[in-house]
Amino acid sequence: MASAPMKSNNMQAPGFKVPRSAAPRQPNQSPQAFANQSRATINRPINLYPLTNYTFNTREPLFEKDPSVPSRFQRMRDEFEKIGMRRTVEGVLLVHKHGLPHVFLLQLGTTFFKLPGGELNPGEDEVEGLKRLLTETLGRQDGVKQDWTVEDTIGNWWRPNFEPPQYPYIPPHITKPKEHKRLFLVQLAEKALFAVPKNYKLVAAPLFELYDNAQGYGPIISSLPQALSRFNFIYI
Repeated sequence: MASAPMKSNNMQAPGFKVPRSAAPRQPNQSPQAFANQSRATINRPINLYPLTNYTFNTREPLFEKDPSVPSRFQRMRDEFEKIGMRRTVEGVLLVHKHGLPHVFLLQLGTTFFKLPGGELNPGEDEVEGLKRLLTETLGRQDGVKQDWTVEDTIGNWWRPNFEPPQYPYIPPHITKPKEHKRLFLVQLAEKALFAVPKNYKLVAAPLFELYDNAQGYGPIISSLPQALSRFNFIYI
């Protein structure tokens, strides 16, 4: 049987996009600038500052919108009929302690941990919404504006049904996910003041404690070490 003729390497499948790291140099871009861009994409640096650089005080308690898990899913169901899929965003804030990367988690009680963030308003931009939510959750209370530098997307999770399980993909045969959660890396300033709700603790958890520890932190938080492994941490 004769083999099919070879197609030109210049042809691209419909919808195919050249990865950013392989994007061609622009006509007005110098070779050195292009090389620097490629290196930054391949070896993405993130600055981590020591935990001792940050100070903390308290603010009014931050309560969940729903008193129970069943009521949370009932509200999700009601809102889905009106505005469609829920969109949530969460921020991954990193520091280092003893030269090891740690991520800030909000702790409620003894066993519940979550990343700072929450639900977006209908039509709200994801990055601007995350900045709003971070300010509402951890923003300082002395009137000084807090700047949040939202960087890369490091994860997407979908909830296929009005139930707890979430997945880092849309499961087969699911055409209308009920929630989409996007995780963003937030580059912290060298120093900052955070105001923590009185009913929460802000803990710095080492990545080695999160790794493969879904039982203690859930599937999303325990996947952070893998998601963050593509970055080149610069300890300052």
